[in-house]
Amino acid sequence: MYTFRLLRCLVLLLAGLTAVAHARAADEDPERAAITRTLTDYIDGSGQARPEQLRRAFHPDARLLLSRPGTAYWPVGVDEYVGWFSGAKAGQPTGRIGKVLSIDVEGDTATVKAEILMPGQGARFIDLFLLRKLDAEWKIVAKTATREPSQRSGERVLFVLSSSQFHGASKLPAGVSFGEVVEAWDAFLAAGLTVDFVTPEGNAAPINVTEAGEFRSRLYDADLMYALGHTYTPAQIDPARYRAVYFVGGSNAIYGVPENTQLQNIAMHVYERNGGVVSAVCHGTAGLVNLKLSDGKYLIGGKRVSGYPEEFERQDAAYFKEFPFLIRQTVESRGGTFLTSARDKGYVVVDGRLVTGQNYLSAKQVAGAVVDILRRPDDRQAK
Repeated sequence: MYTFRLLRCLVLLLAGLTAVAHARAADEDPERAAITRTLTDYIDGSGQARPEQLRRAFHPDARLLLSRPGTAYWPVGVDEYVGWFSGAKAGQPTGRIGKVLSIDVEGDTATVKAEILMPGQGARFIDLFLLRKLDAEWKIVAKTATREPSQRSGERVLFVLSSSQFHGASKLPAGVSFGEVVEAWDAFLAAGLTVDFVTPEGNAAPINVTEAGEFRSRLYDADLMYALGHTYTPAQIDPARYRAVYFVGGSNAIYGVPENTQLQNIAMHVYERNGGVVSAVCHGTAGLVNLKLSDGKYLIGGKRVSGYPEEFERQDAAYFKEFPFLIRQTVESRGGTFLTSARDKGYVVVDGRLVTGQNYLSAKQVAGAVVDILRRPDDRQAK
């Protein structure tokens, strides 16, 4: 009983912290947005051979402390650095794929960590920036970087998570399954893919710490937790950039995501226009039930689908009474065939470019099946 109460307190505490994180992120949005614009100038300017855009990111007196073979300490000025990107045709890709990993703001000073992938060179750079707000503009005043071998391709997978902290209109805590995030995150990164997170509201995703289990130490993974704490809104997502969508489960997945038309449009763009994969695990299958093809038919119609069915739920519990619909019943009403295995076993169903898993034990297998499809070019257009 003590353990149950302790875990319930942890969930409530996390829900409260998430609410604070949402409010804090909202307060910081103007500054973070301005810093992000500066880093976008850096990433796009260097990635698309736009020297003047790149120059705009820096203070004229900024110093870059870089390294090269035989030279551990190599100071470079802005003019020299920008000049490296002046020879290519403007607007042409330079082979650099960038992403901001974290932003930390203290008054008029900020530190930023960014990843620069160079698949053509088999390299990954971690850039560390110091920015100052000068004359109402954020400018890079210093930069250093380290290089490591990498097989990352720059191709992206979009994780879709719910923003809901409670079951329906109740105060019963609900959250994202941490294990379903971690196992898939690790599998996709190991396969060379990049992962982004989107929620209906953006900002901090409510994680259910009681389901952290063996992954509890990952709560201290700075890059992962920053990404979960600063998710994208649907309006910030360019669906053309993604090869796959992964609807994450957890007790909150049935709220806010299934009815969100922007998320529906993103998923179907990835599936129909990009020839990509749509996947889901456990309660995440709720996010599939309203997806429609361009001909108006349901994506799951005529397909084999798995997920967490209502017969596995505690149907006499208060949380269950908050469910706006039942997953198996709704999948079947949309023309899908719902399949399950033993409730305590991982189980994955692959039907063309639709991949679904029954429970949290299936997350790694779902990610693996998605990777297998993406690695078979001839299968990309399979229904």
